[in-house]
Amino acid sequence: MTQQYDLLGEYYVALDSKGRFRLPSALLKDLGDRDTLKFVVNRGFDNSLTLYPKPVWDRIKTEVDGLNKFNRKNLTFTRLFYRGASELVPDSADRLLLPKQLLAWAKAEKNLVLNAMNDRIEIWAEAEYEALFSEEMEDYSQLAEEVLGGSSYTGQEPE
Repeated sequence: MTQQYDLLGEYYVALDSKGRFRLPSALLKDLGDRDTLKFVVNRGFDNSLTLYPKPVWDRIKTEVDGLNKFNRKNLTFTRLFYRGASELVPDSADRLLLPKQLLAWAKAEKNLVLNAMNDRIEIWAEAEYEALFSEEMEDYSQLAEEVLGGSSYTGQEPE
């Protein structure tokens, strides 16, 4: 059975001079056994990085590996998905060392935001993260209506 995650929260962390950051205690608690903890980090969307617990990465990787590589879009997506992907293991101080090329791509220099989203964690340069939400691309309520308006979710608690 695949391990289930329920990661949640925004965490502000700092990179040290070697490109490491410490995993917050609340996230560590939700991630499970520290002795077997492994991650894969790769390029995410919008200049963020995505940190996957290894079991989640393995599940997604299986889907990506199953794509028909004779289809040009599938091949391009697969290349982009694997580009820069790196396995990470926390050190004894619960720090992760991010690859320099991924830090550069994400424009991360010192302050990061970890945005935990269910089974993965987005890693953002703080300035990029704040800029993403400072621009009101759409009204949040309008976006919610477009995304969830046709779903069975009513916003009401079940009786």
